[in-house]
Amino acid sequence: MRRTLLGAGLALLLVITGCGGNDPASPPVPPAAAGTPTASRQDPDQVRQTLNSLRRVDDLPLYEMTYVGGYDPTVGTDARPESGPFGCSLFAASGDPARPIFARNFDWAANPAMVLRTDPPGGYASISLVDLSYLGVGPDPTGDRRLLNAPLLPFDGMNERGLAVGLAADDNATATPVPGRPTVGSVRILRLVLDRAATVDEAVALFGRHNLDFDGGPPLHYLLADAGGRSAVVEFVDGAMRVQRGEGRWQALTNVPVVGVAEGQRRRDHRYGVLAAALDRADGRVDPTAALRLLDQVRQGHTRWSVTYGLRDGEVRLVTVAGGGQQRRYRLPVG
Repeated sequence: MRRTLLGAGLALLLVITGCGGNDPASPPVPPAAAGTPTASRQDPDQVRQTLNSLRRVDDLPLYEMTYVGGYDPTVGTDARPESGPFGCSLFAASGDPARPIFARNFDWAANPAMVLRTDPPGGYASISLVDLSYLGVGPDPTGDRRLLNAPLLPFDGMNERGLAVGLAADDNATATPVPGRPTVGSVRILRLVLDRAATVDEAVALFGRHNLDFDGGPPLHYLLADAGGRSAVVEFVDGAMRVQRGEGRWQALTNVPVVGVAEGQRRRDHRYGVLAAALDRADGRVDPTAALRLLDQVRQGHTRWSVTYGLRDGEVRLVTVAGGGQQRRYRLPVG
């Protein structure tokens, strides 16, 4: 696996400059609070590097952090998220096979967020976005050891193989446990996908090897897409996992069921209908600028961020509700 995210030669480069943050020569990191559970499998120096990499980059507030070292993606946390209005709009478009793209609006409560870079031993490097309320941290998380759990809770992201994944609330979803399968949280599964899957097929198989636990949050469904132009929606219908493969040049997901639902009925949902009509007109050929414009058409009052992932070129473009319309750009070498 590449180790391109770590050290002086970070490949994930911030294009917009002039932002505040912690100085590299920041004070020593405080010790962990007694009893604070973390996924960290880091030595003390890696912990220090990770927490000292934290930067506040806009007033969402949005932070950036590079996780240095390893973690156990199977451990639990004691955090519970704040409740918020459901939302989210996602699509994958592969009309231009040289430039497939994954895009999403994250619509939720007004919580701080983080752009997280990880490169775990034995796993794929990735960039993902995290709602920090799920870690139990406040608006200023500087030095908080609970940040070491950030890899466990990506809400969308892309790995170095060009596989992207995102989630949306689905009130109809129910997941009945299958005996003998390990159980993983409904957000945690995204971390397993980003670390271990290179294609949509591998990601679907990974979902199928786990039971999902929807406790502590809304039931969910998921959109997957890869650098080869493939996509799929994973849903849980009457307790069982079901998969709707992408059959054309785009696939979209909002907060209405997809599996077993006729396309005409899906389009009765306003946001899904707007996405579908625009992607039809474009024949699935959208660049990042057009994708962000389309996301803007379906944004809601509680949209927190809009992001696009270039599944072949590794470019990430991010706009937050507090960023003044500016795009933050990152690049993750994929291949």
